[in-house]
Amino acid sequence: METKEYGNAAPNKSTNHQDNQNKKKPPVFLIILTIALAIGAGVLGYLYWELDKESSEVHETLEVQKDSLAAELNLMVAEYDELKTDNDSMNIKLEAEQEKIKRLLGISASNAEKIRLYQKELNTLREVMRSYIVQIDSLNQKNIQLTAENLEVRSRLEEVETDRENLSQEKEELTGKVQMASVLSAKNILVSPLNKRSKERDDVDKIVKIRVCFTLRENPIVEAGTKDIYIRILRPDELVLTSSATSMFEYKEEQLVYSAKRQVEYENKDVDMCIYWDNNGDLIPGQYTVDLFAGGDLIGTTTFVLED
Repeated sequence: METKEYGNAAPNKSTNHQDNQNKKKPPVFLIILTIALAIGAGVLGYLYWELDKESSEVHETLEVQKDSLAAELNLMVAEYDELKTDNDSMNIKLEAEQEKIKRLLGISASNAEKIRLYQKELNTLREVMRSYIVQIDSLNQKNIQLTAENLEVRSRLEEVETDRENLSQEKEELTGKVQMASVLSAKNILVSPLNKRSKERDDVDKIVKIRVCFTLRENPIVEAGTKDIYIRILRPDELVLTSSATSMFEYKEEQLVYSAKRQVEYENKDVDMCIYWDNNGDLIPGQYTVDLFAGGDLIGTTTFVLED
């Protein structure tokens, strides 16, 4: 007897058709999810592109700002060099500020926060520089004023020095005049070669004395009192006629030989006097010179001639 197996019976056509339709048509929510994911991915990609673009622009902007700040700082370093003055104290301060700028240039400003700090420090440095410019300008004005005052003082000193030199010269001239005025002088000098009868002769072998007569001039400035008057008789060969090798007197810090001397009481009035020299055989023909001295000064001179 033939047995039928219901469990293994073939499905009917309607059931198979429905299964095929279910396999061919995915659920709607999967389609919507896929579309949403695709749109989200697109949006995220666009946003990433925008962020990357913005980041590049920000980086470029920061680099430009950094380069601009560095250029300004380098310019400030050069400007500080131009501010150097003759004032050592001020120069030390300027050099210290330059060192600050150089240290700031060594900082790597890689983000906006550091750039802001960079700018803030730069603004502070500008303010410091402005204050130094004001101080230096004030110093320069004072230097100009001091220079003008120094020139004026120097001019006054030169005037004072000129006046002093003029006064000194006038004083010297007056001193010289006083000294000249305070020196005795002789006038009317007359030399007489005498023979043994006290007669004037001019032949050498007849002369026994030489007489020199003169007048001491009146001079109220010269101190009155006893005066030593010296005569020096020089032969034509410039040998001094003298009675003794020890007959010496001082003239301009030198010791000179004299021929004869005499003391006289001088009372600031004209005094007529004569001095004699005794011939010791040293006379020769020719022109003789007679010099008169008193108080270490030459007070008169004359000449005479002896014949053979």
